[in-house]
Amino acid sequence: MSPAPAAAGTVRLVLASASPARRRLLEAAGIDPEVAVSGVDEDRLAPTFDSPAAVALGLAQAKAQAVADRTATGDGRRTLIVGCDSVLEMPGVPQLAGQALGKPSSPADAAARWALMVGQEGLLHTGHCLVDLTTQRTFAELATTTVRFAEVGAAEIEAYIATGEPLAVAGAFTIDGLGGAFVRGIVGDWSNVVGLSLPLLRNLVGRAGLAWPALWRSG
Repeated sequence: MSPAPAAAGTVRLVLASASPARRRLLEAAGIDPEVAVSGVDEDRLAPTFDSPAAVALGLAQAKAQAVADRTATGDGRRTLIVGCDSVLEMPGVPQLAGQALGKPSSPADAAARWALMVGQEGLLHTGHCLVDLTTQRTFAELATTTVRFAEVGAAEIEAYIATGEPLAVAGAFTIDGLGGAFVRGIVGDWSNVVGLSLPLLRNLVGRAGLAWPALWRSG
């Protein structure tokens, strides 16, 4: 059964993330989210999960629930909270295998990772959790995209780290910024690598019984 149609602007979406990339992605897709930072202690929670994929999904659920617990309804609109978390996994690199690679802890950490990542293939996992405050239902799912890194020289790596960009993002790279030139290809959803899979989020919204256009800005 297809989701019930609704007029644009009748659904309120709260993004439980401080990521400007996720916010820009939603805005480019016609959605103006409210932003509420979860305050979840990722460093404390991450070690409680048993795989990189579980880290991404578990942290996404924790973030969405933390924001849901302090978000009020009452303006007449359906209220959805979406939480996301991204980590990079490098199963083919023995020194990094099994690790959930979030933001590097320092420039030296970023440089050490990049020295191992060049020319290799990784898995970018993004956990997604949608909490429907109106119906008190929760939907969660993981998206994974294969990322193929280019051969990048030491001087380029050093220059990239000096920009500060890789220190602020999971996996120490972006695909929609300066790091995009260092990715030679992907298999899967591009928006997932940015930090939020639009096709997956649309599916979660549909499972909540809503049509995607209801999230678009009105006018």
